[in-house]
Amino acid sequence: MTDRTSRFLDGISRRAVLRGAGVTMALPWLESLKAFGDTTGSDAYPKRFAVLFMGNGVNEDHWDAQGSGADMKLSKTLEPLEPLKHKINVIHGLFHKRAVGHGIHPAQTGCLLSGAEIQKGAIIHAGVTVDQVIANKIGQETPQSSIVLACEQPMTGYHETNYSMAYSSHLSWQTADSPVPNEVYPSLAWDNLFENRGSLRNMSILDRVKEDAESLGRVVGSNDKVKLDEYMTSLREVEKRVDRMRTNKDKADDLAKQRNKPVFAMDRPANGLPEDFREHTRLMCDMIAIAFQTDKTRVATLLLARDLSALYYPFLEVREGHHSASHNNASDGYERIARFHLSQLAYLAGKLDSMPEGEGTVLDHSCLMWMSNMWIGRKHDNTRLPLVLAGGLGGTIQTGRTLNYLDAGDENRKMSSLYLSLMDRMGVKMDQFGDSNTRLQGL
Repeated sequence: MTDRTSRFLDGISRRAVLRGAGVTMALPWLESLKAFGDTTGSDAYPKRFAVLFMGNGVNEDHWDAQGSGADMKLSKTLEPLEPLKHKINVIHGLFHKRAVGHGIHPAQTGCLLSGAEIQKGAIIHAGVTVDQVIANKIGQETPQSSIVLACEQPMTGYHETNYSMAYSSHLSWQTADSPVPNEVYPSLAWDNLFENRGSLRNMSILDRVKEDAESLGRVVGSNDKVKLDEYMTSLREVEKRVDRMRTNKDKADDLAKQRNKPVFAMDRPANGLPEDFREHTRLMCDMIAIAFQTDKTRVATLLLARDLSALYYPFLEVREGHHSASHNNASDGYERIARFHLSQLAYLAGKLDSMPEGEGTVLDHSCLMWMSNMWIGRKHDNTRLPLVLAGGLGGTIQTGRTLNYLDAGDENRKMSSLYLSLMDRMGVKMDQFGDSNTRLQGL
């Protein structure tokens, strides 16, 4: 055994870590390394939490689940989750009472992850969101406390209801007065994840950790060597796709200078965002999967389509923009929009479930929450919210169920009660959050 390999193994605790020029990267769980660290019990693996959001509601005629276990029946929009239905919970009937009756859109979105009272007028005021409360507690254990991603640029100005468009554009809030900036560019998200600065932006992260990876490859078993090679190959594939996006972003920056206008004011793809929206969503989901697998962070939010979304979906044969289409949300076209966005949860959950970790998978130690800010777009009805959870969060959540709170009474169907329950399982204990001081029964 070389001195370098010996030092490498001495540094292993729970997971193997690769280091190279300005980057540190935890590797997937490897069977060969159990002897070098405590890898017994569910607490041996980090718990992760992510939120995926699509604005403007769903097609209520095709959003349903009935039953539990192998007998669970999923409706048309939820069909993408069929292969993983034993690892999901479909929850009916939760809502934010503080978001009801205060106007449409921003007032229905600004408190979605906080349950807070939001403020009209020139001064924005909401609440710290559940993802950031968790990140503030566990974020010191990872290089980044959280990542906040989006597939659509934020809006500025005010809605006709006199609420700031910031409430419709941002899901995650770090303080009551300040949303966390959304990162919409895959290349910048990647650079932030792997500490790419200056000339390092032009150097593959795999080349930067090559020496450590080769040392590890010499000491792990044959099965883990295959797993390591597969992991590095998949990472390289995502990195190549990101590099193509980086070229587009650089071109957009140059074009913006020529036109003397900010890049965010230009339309896609001139603004450097992927022209194919499907590529954009998949890259952002891949980013979260890699961030969780490499333990770069354990908390993520992804705004797929914001409230009042201006996105178009030619690949779904829908001619209207997202927001306009939501006003006819019972249409077949809008059902395809909702199913497309739900399929991003299925894609991310599937990726995490393909990553072995101990006796389970990364998904088994995570909770992914997919949600929208309203139920019926044409009525702007948010008296119940579409909601799906995926993953067992380290065995603390029973999965494969349909949970229905529609007839439980308003005090027993609070979204903030769900947040308190999830925070408990993430090791964050609070007496009250938003408008609730009780946990969600039956979770």
